[in-house]
Amino acid sequence: MKLQAKKIELTPPQILVLGFAAIILLGATLLTLPIAASSGDGTPFLDAFFTATSATCVTGLVVVDTGQHWSLFGKIVIVLLIQVGGLGFMTMSTLFAFVLRKRISLKERLILQEAMNQGSMEGIVRLIRKVIIYSLTIELTAAVVFTLRWSMDMEPLQALGFGLFHAISFFNNAGFDLFGLVTGPFASITAYADDYVINIVSICLIILGGLGFVVLSDLLDYRRLRRLSLHSKVVLTASGVLIAVGAVVIFIFEFTNARTLGALDWDGKLLASIFQSVTPRTAGANTLDIAAMRQATQFFIIFLMFIGASPGSTGGGIKTTTFTTLVGAIIAMVRGKEDIVFFHNRLGKDRLLKAITITMIALFVVIFVTMVLSTTEDRHFLMILFEVTSAFGTVGLSMGLTPMLSDVGKVMIALTMFIGRLGPLTLAYALGPKAEKELYRYPEGKITIG
Repeated sequence: MKLQAKKIELTPPQILVLGFAAIILLGATLLTLPIAASSGDGTPFLDAFFTATSATCVTGLVVVDTGQHWSLFGKIVIVLLIQVGGLGFMTMSTLFAFVLRKRISLKERLILQEAMNQGSMEGIVRLIRKVIIYSLTIELTAAVVFTLRWSMDMEPLQALGFGLFHAISFFNNAGFDLFGLVTGPFASITAYADDYVINIVSICLIILGGLGFVVLSDLLDYRRLRRLSLHSKVVLTASGVLIAVGAVVIFIFEFTNARTLGALDWDGKLLASIFQSVTPRTAGANTLDIAAMRQATQFFIIFLMFIGASPGSTGGGIKTTTFTTLVGAIIAMVRGKEDIVFFHNRLGKDRLLKAITITMIALFVVIFVTMVLSTTEDRHFLMILFEVTSAFGTVGLSMGLTPMLSDVGKVMIALTMFIGRLGPLTLAYALGPKAEKELYRYPEGKITIG
């Protein structure tokens, strides 16, 4: 009697989790090779694994300085991991399918739908085609501008390398930088705090990468259609308000801080305030020393990092739409209304339940990892909370804790980055049992709330 092997059917969330894990392990293996380090010595696997996780999850937290530690080969591996991680490995697979004129199967469309956080498969392949075109166009344009600007400060070939690397890193909200070679380790772009070209181009890249590809598509089609979807209206409004409020708060809190804004002229203060408000959208680059900021500013940035970018983007966090839905629910409850209404559209109850679920899981992850690191790392609590939130939001901003992490700390932060990039709900769907349709409902009960 022949025994037939049971075929394992993986769900789209499970394929996404395994796909990202495989890319991280491949990247980590390549980064351990002696050719990947500038010294010619092999990098310890845990450090290589942490770097590969940070790059694939487009975070930017690093245990070794990217510019100084890694060779040209290592930097190429990192920037490729950033590109694949930012756009998603399924998007990159679709790109190859387009090149080879291969048909996209139903299973692949379902995975793409999950990866892009879309409600249906309708137009998903068309959206992916736009994602690839938009991304490459934006990155190449920014790379040219960066190269022209940095050619004034360095050799043309180095300026070209810096331009390409940072255009890809900033658009994908990764936060990796090479300025350890120029201004010292872990300095990010603090040397350009008052440089208009670097600031404006970087801000545009971060915002475009964090809005989400659906919103970018809507904006580009606006001239023809003369309308925006409700999703795009909510994302643009929430992002604009968060950036504006963030810039004002940072400007006020840091205005007299001699180690941050206090040392800059008025133009520099405005530029740096806007940049530091934009970068918690999960970008990770910084023009001010985060560790030198006042505690009130650092705590406010934690709040911005927890919210993060928007759905279907290269960023992490609970997302702007989740935050907006919760705010809408509070406003509706206070006003005695039953429905959450945005732009004359009512949100379904399932949207609120999903927003609450994502936020509660995210809070649990951040609180749990912070508690663990408070035990393993002998550091200030706010520094630990900042680093954990930065990892979960795949931001990459740091108060300086990451390079000093213990081995347990590195593993915990790496796992937090992984959860943050995939999204807590996707990970829960991947690890949980297959959902089954309920055949009955229990009678409604009442409990006292508040």
